[in-house]
Parts: sequence; structure tokens; C-alpha cells
Amino acid sequence: MKISTRGRYALRLMLTLAMNETDQCMTIKSISEQQEISGKYLEQIISVLNRAGYVKSVRGAQGGYKLVRPAQEYTVGMILRLIEGSLVPVACMETEPNACPRSRRCVTLDVWEQLNEAINGVVDHITLADLVEKQKQKLAAEETGSVMEETIGR
Repeated sequence: MKISTRGRYALRLMLTLAMNETDQCMTIKSISEQQEISGKYLEQIISVLNRAGYVKSVRGAQGGYKLVRPAQEYTVGMILRLIEGSLVPVACMETEPNACPRSRRCVTLDVWEQLNEAINGVVDHITLADLVEKQKQKLAAEETGSVMEETIGR
């Protein structure tokens, strides 16, 4: 399984909206500048998120986008599945029950099932709120590192 650029950018877009601690909307332009992603590309992604009810668009001078629900109600898995579709590692696992005629005797299917469980175990238990907290920690550590570099450099 490989997450596409669209999936990665969708997660970054949602994280940017979750990091916005004001109740004000964010424009595609501001998100584009913060994340260094093409505004046109973000417009395509945000329309999918908007249709799914993950984000809300507001028109007008103070318009833009914001999350519909609190950040803790979105998981990485929800966002990736919306953008990517299924996250199963192999095509034969797309249907339930498995339609492959070899599935009863296929020992490699056991590997793919374990991998699928591991992937789901990760992406379904990390929320946007978790990512916000980790992002804040990284930013604080970066800030501390910059201050230390300045101090040492003097």
C-alpha cells in the first residue's frame, strides 16, 4: 500500500484546519502558503472533504473553510479512506468475504490480513487532535533548538 500525494496533502490540509485555534475560517490561499502546496490542488481535495461533510465552506469576505467537528472526531484512517478509498494491501481483500478462489488455501493471505490489521490499528487510532498535539510539540522543540543555536552561536 502506498499513500498518494492526494492522501498526504488531505491529511496536511485537515491538520492545518485543526491547528487553527480561532473559530475563523481559513482560505485555500493561506493553507496553500502554510503547507507549500498548490492552491489548485488543494481546491480539488477540499471539494471532496466538503462533499463528505468533513469541512464546511463559508462564503464572503471572512469566508474560507473550517472543520465541521472537533479534531478528536477525525481519524487519520477516515481521512485517508475518503481520499484513497480502501487501504487494504492487496486487491483480493477488497471484497468481504474474500472472493478469491484460492483464499481458503492461500497462506500469503494470512500475511496480508496481518498487515491490514496493523495498518488499520495505526490509522484508526490516531486522531487529528493527536496530530495537533504532536505538531505543537515539534514546533516547541524547533523553537527551543533555534534559541539554543542562537545562544551557542554568540
